[in-house]
Parts: sequence; C-alpha cells; structure tokens
Amino acid sequence: MTSQPKETILIVDDQEENIRVVGSLLSLMNYDIVAATSAELAFKRLRARKPDIILLDVMMPEIDGLTACRKIKEEPLWADIPVIFLSAADDKNIIVQALEAGGVDYVTKPFNRAELLTRVRTHLSLKQAQDHLRQLAEDKDEILGILAHDLKNGLAGIQLCAGLLMERKTELGPRSTPLAENVLATAERLLEHMKDFLANQRAEHLKLQPEPLRLSCLLSEVIAMNQAAADAKQMKLTLSASDDDEPVHADHEAAVQVFDNLISNAVKFTQPGGTVEITVDRPMLGRVKCSICDSGPGFSSEDREKLFRRYQRLTARPTGNEPSTGLGLSIARRLALAMQGDLVLADGPGRLGGADFTVSLVAVSALPPAEPDPTD
Repeated sequence: MTSQPKETILIVDDQEENIRVVGSLLSLMNYDIVAATSAELAFKRLRARKPDIILLDVMMPEIDGLTACRKIKEEPLWADIPVIFLSAADDKNIIVQALEAGGVDYVTKPFNRAELLTRVRTHLSLKQAQDHLRQLAEDKDEILGILAHDLKNGLAGIQLCAGLLMERKTELGPRSTPLAENVLATAERLLEHMKDFLANQRAEHLKLQPEPLRLSCLLSEVIAMNQAAADAKQMKLTLSASDDDEPVHADHEAAVQVFDNLISNAVKFTQPGGTVEITVDRPMLGRVKCSICDSGPGFSSEDREKLFRRYQRLTARPTGNEPSTGLGLSIARRLALAMQGDLVLADGPGRLGGADFTVSLVAVSALPPAEPDPTD
C-alpha cells in the first residue's frame, strides 16, 4: 500500500526566525516545508517545485508580499495556489488589499497555533476539492468530445449512404424512397447538432492567439463558406468593406466562428429570395464594427431576453427546414467577448426589416505600443 505524498507548503518571510517557528509547527503535522527569505527567492522556489499552499509575509524589502502575490496570480501555472498572508499589520486596509491581490486568507502575528493549523488545513482541503472538480470537468469534456467525434463520423457515413440511395431513388420502390429521404434528413439534422456541440466545446477551450486581421478578407472567406446555402434559397449575400480597411486585433479561428454563426443564421432564418448584407464600418473610438443585417422575421421581445443563452429555442424557425440547436449565438457572443469585443442586436427591426447584429472588435491602431524586449 503506497503512502500519500506529503503536501508542500512554501513559507515566504524575510525573518528567518519566523520561518523557523512556522516551519517547525507545520513540520510536526507532516507537511513538507520549503522556505524563501525574499519574493525573488520565492519565485525561484516556485519554478523548481509547485507547492500546495503559500504562507506569505506582507512586509518584505524590495518586493513586498502584496506585489509578490499579484505576480504569482499572473502566472497561469501558479494562479491556483492558495496564498495565506501572515503579517503583524492588523490594518483593515492592508487586509483588504491582501485579499484583492489574490490572497485567500489573512492571519495576524503573533498567531494562535491552532488557528493557523486550522486555516491551513481548510484551504488545503478546498484546494483538493477544486482540483478534483476540475479533473472531473476535464474528464467529462474529454469523454463527451470522444463520443461526439465518433457519433459525427458515424452520422457522416449514414448521410453519405442515404445520399447515394437518393441519387438512385428511381430504382427504389415507392415504399423505400420516403424511408431513404427520412434517413437522409435525420442524419443531416443530427450531424448539424454534433457539429454545433463540438463547436461549443471548442469555444470553451479555445486558446486565443490574437493577430492583425483584415475583416474584408476574413468576411469574404466566411461568405464563401455560406454561398451555396444562400444560392439554394436564391438569396442575395453582399459585403460592403474597403480593401484597405483597418486591421483588427483578433484570433482568426474565433473570428471565423463568430461571423460564420451570424451569417449562416441569417441565411437559415431568412425567406428564400431574401437579402443578407454585411457591412464593415470605419473605426471609431478604437473599434471596428461589422453589421450583419437580414430581411428575415427578426426577434420578438421574448426572444431578445434569451437570445444569447445556450440551447434556447426561439420563436423564429429556419425557412428551409434546416436544423437549429440554439447554440450559435451564445458561441458567437462568448468568443467576441473573449477577444475584448462585443456582439449586440439592434433595438427594433434592422434596416432590412429583420435582425441587425453588430460585432465590434479592437482596432490594431488602438493597441498600446509594445514594450521593448529587455533581451534585445
């Protein structure tokens, strides 16, 4: 039977006597102690070994505890480590600043040994519970992702076979043709659900890599993706944008997902023969705005209240019997916000009588100048 590894506690204090007293107490409880007499030394210890919890003094020379805690929380690998402040200062303002800096607790010196041990145990237990929940969530997402991919591949095979049957429907009997049509329609509908589900999973875990993007080029790419569906409904799909439009600071994959969801929705919910207009405006106040307007039915006041919620079925229905999962708008808005942008629906009918969505993204010219690399 293997024993559980010791939990590691990093004690950061510029007074070695304080480290000795606290370290001796926690060592008796079978914790593994790592010490640092300065913030810089603490960062070095963190890079070598990630502790389970940090006890951090507030008043230290050069880099104080509040600044050190902020730096720790800015590093993704360390951000989830609980930080308990230890300090002789009992000033309420300092306590508030310590908690705002990312600390989970504050213990004043001289401390009560039983109180300190209880607080350490409590926050270690909370950390273990959070880690367990995070692992469960990751396992769930992985299992669902595998199932969805496998189902998508199976459905694609069914769709292909049903499509081949429909190409030879003249050879099928009168009873078989409706069955083949039903299989094809069901496969297409379920495949669309799988694609939207996977897009939602991808949006939740997408690591954005912003870069300068010209919306005129990106939108031309997205329009090409939706042109066949528009042509099938004899719809007019137009883009109004300057060839030298202001670049935006955005992630390519996320931006494509945002505009594809909006444009495909406009095509899906607009009547055959309708119009969808995409317009890129000149930058204002550091933002570039793009509007997607359609001549569809628009949204009722009831729809507007739940427009960006996941899995919401709205009163409007696709005009070509296309499938709809209620995920597209929620994904688009989440990704727009993640890129420091926004997605809003205009009040009332749009200029074409239907929906009028506006996506705003950060203009590259509005970004602060890059700091020089000290290694150059």
